[in-house]
Amino acid sequence: MEIVLGIDNLIFISILSNKLPPEQRQKARRTGIALALIMRLGLLTTIAWLVGLTAPVIDLGFQGAPGPHGEPSFETQFSWRDLILIAGGLFLVWKATKEIHHNVDPSPAQSVFGGDEAKGVAGKAALSFGAAIVQILLLDLVFSIDSILTAVGMTDHLPIMVVAVISAVVVMLVAADPLANFINQNPTVVMLALGFLLMIGVVLIADGFGVHVPKGYIYVAMAFSAGVEALNIWARKRRERAEALAAEGG
Repeated sequence: MEIVLGIDNLIFISILSNKLPPEQRQKARRTGIALALIMRLGLLTTIAWLVGLTAPVIDLGFQGAPGPHGEPSFETQFSWRDLILIAGGLFLVWKATKEIHHNVDPSPAQSVFGGDEAKGVAGKAALSFGAAIVQILLLDLVFSIDSILTAVGMTDHLPIMVVAVISAVVVMLVAADPLANFINQNPTVVMLALGFLLMIGVVLIADGFGVHVPKGYIYVAMAFSAGVEALNIWARKRRERAEALAAEGG
């Protein structure tokens, strides 16, 4: 479960690090993942305080109509966890929307993938290393709180949670460079990944308002979309290979 929950974090780190100059990307990814590990292990040492984040601190006094099991469709009784999820979700929606705009903007000066190689790198390097780390740190905090609260709900044994967190971060570390390189080499995958981040942001906001979307639905949708995109990439490469052979034969 920790590995699955780390996918969201890893996609964000990969997209953000790819906006940096090539020589800084790996450093940014490793720094972001190291910060995620430190933050999650630090949160594990304050489990009592962390669990306290689920206690309501704001109540606006109204809620949605009761569902089939009597639970409200939404609620406005917010805990610190809810407020953090809403803030993180809004940030993700803003960031993903901004990056999608940069990808569809026809202006080479603003488009991440527009123009020649020099312009493309300039567009990606518009983000400084420090700004990238700050943004990664903010999302690390949101994903870490969600991850650790999930772990606390599954077991009471701290050593098991520590092993699970470390294992998940090791997988993230191993997968970071291949995933980031794959995303960077396939612009259509960038748009798909940004769509994932947009969806995750909306889910975080909904969760903050008490609308709990089963994570299984989210990851099945992501896996299905990734499978379709993989077929598109495969078909595109086969067409390019066939056209190249036809050109050589001609």
